[in-house]
Amino acid sequence: MGVSRSATLVLAFLMIVEGLSLVEAVAAVKPHRDIYPNPGFLQQLRSLDMSLERERRRQRQPKTLGQSTQEDEEETLSLPELRQIVWVNRKPVTAVNQVWPQLYIGDESVARDKTTLSSLGVTHILNAAAGRHRINTGQQFYTDLGVEYHGVEAADHPEFNLRPFFSTAAQFIDGALRKNGTVFVHCAMGVSRSAALVLAYLMIEQRLSLVEAIIAVRLNRDIGPNSGFLEQLRELDLILHQQRRKIRVI
Repeated sequence: MGVSRSATLVLAFLMIVEGLSLVEAVAAVKPHRDIYPNPGFLQQLRSLDMSLERERRRQRQPKTLGQSTQEDEEETLSLPELRQIVWVNRKPVTAVNQVWPQLYIGDESVARDKTTLSSLGVTHILNAAAGRHRINTGQQFYTDLGVEYHGVEAADHPEFNLRPFFSTAAQFIDGALRKNGTVFVHCAMGVSRSAALVLAYLMIEQRLSLVEAIIAVRLNRDIGPNSGFLEQLRELDLILHQQRRKIRVI
């Protein structure tokens, strides 16, 4: 109906990319269309609004290179706090959801359903559970669709090191979207491995904080990266924040 889910995504886009507050985003949309995000979506938008405002206040405060990394730690949520954000108000996970413009997260069933992939207009597929003993599709499986394929052989285990794949996955997604492609990212359930790689993309290429990225994705899909992946994403969040702080100082 274009009043709740789609409206929520548009509001989130205006807040994250255009720098509007929630009130400003609503004011921008309402003259052109009546929108009614459900109470759960409104609560998530309010949380996003608060997180973005904290980030803007932090950026307005002058800093020097001599300040300790302890301040960075204080500006990044702890692992228990991140788990709370991820696991609060859980809902059943569906087969596939659009979580960012032209970017979908889904499960193995959709990865093997070429009819659904075609109907979504998918041009690029990122398999976060690739491998002979996992979801062994590969480029050849999609020959008749003409899509570009990228595989990551990751295990959904807290001890698995997903860090080396963050940048390459982000580059694959970003390259596809810059060409006006449509990206489908999947693992077995579309909850942990694929979600972690999409969060890394939003952090690296869209410059979202980890909290902002989680909230942006959860507007349309419940995700649950395992604790190991969350900690690795938290470390990425710290690194990116430190890098951007140094650039601002220079």
